[in-house]
Amino acid sequence: MRAERELKSRYRHPQLARGAAMLALAAAAVSAPAQVSLRTVVELAQSKSSNVKLAQSDLLKAESALSQTRDAFVPSLYFGSGLPAFPEVGFTGSLPTVWDANVQSMVFSLPQIRYIQAAKMGVKAAKLGLKDAKEQVALDASTAYIELDTVHQELAAAHEQESDASLMVEIEQQRVDGGVDPKSNLLQAQLAAAEVKLHRLHLETRAATLNKQLSTLTGLPVGSIIPSHGSIPEIPEVTADEPQKTTPGVESSEMLADSRERVQKGDVERTWLLPEFAFGAIYNRNTTLLNNINIYYKTDLPANNFSTGFSIRVPIFNFEDRDKVKESAAEALRARVEAEQAQQQNDIQIAELSGSLRELDTLAEIARLKQEIAAQQLESATSQMEVGNGTSGANAQPQLSPEVEQQARVDERQRYIEALDAGFDLSKARLNLLRALGHMQDWLNELGTK
Repeated sequence: MRAERELKSRYRHPQLARGAAMLALAAAAVSAPAQVSLRTVVELAQSKSSNVKLAQSDLLKAESALSQTRDAFVPSLYFGSGLPAFPEVGFTGSLPTVWDANVQSMVFSLPQIRYIQAAKMGVKAAKLGLKDAKEQVALDASTAYIELDTVHQELAAAHEQESDASLMVEIEQQRVDGGVDPKSNLLQAQLAAAEVKLHRLHLETRAATLNKQLSTLTGLPVGSIIPSHGSIPEIPEVTADEPQKTTPGVESSEMLADSRERVQKGDVERTWLLPEFAFGAIYNRNTTLLNNINIYYKTDLPANNFSTGFSIRVPIFNFEDRDKVKESAAEALRARVEAEQAQQQNDIQIAELSGSLRELDTLAEIARLKQEIAAQQLESATSQMEVGNGTSGANAQPQLSPEVEQQARVDERQRYIEALDAGFDLSKARLNLLRALGHMQDWLNELGTK
């Protein structure tokens, strides 16, 4: 409110003051950290990605190429003029025209039909390439977002762990000062606290890197994104046994190879004795101005002249067309090999991810069990500190010291952080396998329900 009053005092016009105040509040809202859903992050990343923009440019180029090949059958109209610069003397051999019009269009050409088919496949390949680029950006943004959400949870646990470690150092300091424990116990507690602090600093560095990465992907200010855990759809427990779909990238490579082969076929047909039919129409507006052309003709030159006709072109022998066939054949072969390589690389990635996924699944289970064990040990230590160990006599177990309980708290938080890390590694591998199997879009569709 104070900022708004100051702005009003600067502007005499109330509408200008209100507009300036709204802009200031909007700027503050954008720069302030706030919860942003995964769907919003993915959409912003896709709209800002340079790879997506390049893919959109390729699509526009492919659509323009398709229009160009089709336009060969659309009549083209040309206008021209041939007025002499100076008066003509004698017979020049050409008709003096004020202006002329020429209409031309192709009627039938089998190679041109092949080029149109190739251009259609090129458009489909570009659309699939755009879809593949969007999926890759969505995967990168989702992975960074989920990792940042995990790191935020780990940081919360690390702060608790650091507080417990500091309390453990205080307890040991008091016990050493009282002569209960040796100084080595204090040093061990200080070492443990330093390690906990180092891990917390590592998490903060990791969070800063992820914030910068998400800022680069989305265009939002650094540190303004707070992940909303509820906006992350559940990642299915996918395996290589799932029905495999063709990924957009592989399908785009195959479609591009088909397009190159159609071009090659059209170039080959241009070397055959296949006629091409074209239509043409010509109109000339002749003039006797600045010339004496009529003295060379039996009758006066007519002012209006119009003619139409069909032309037939039969290629007999052309070195340029034959060399073009070799070039297009090489491009078709290269495109086909690249499509096969893309499929092979995708199959290898599926095999690698399937193997690592089984290991990560087991590691996540081990981390979860360790965390549960640490939680049980903490519960037991807390209970013994509150009510004692429940034994008495000569064979009674010694009472737990306070630093043991604090160490149990530190260990439990450490196991919790390790479980979160293992869970993220598993989620990341599952997302990559989803993309390799062609099911990435199915998971992205769930973003709209969150």
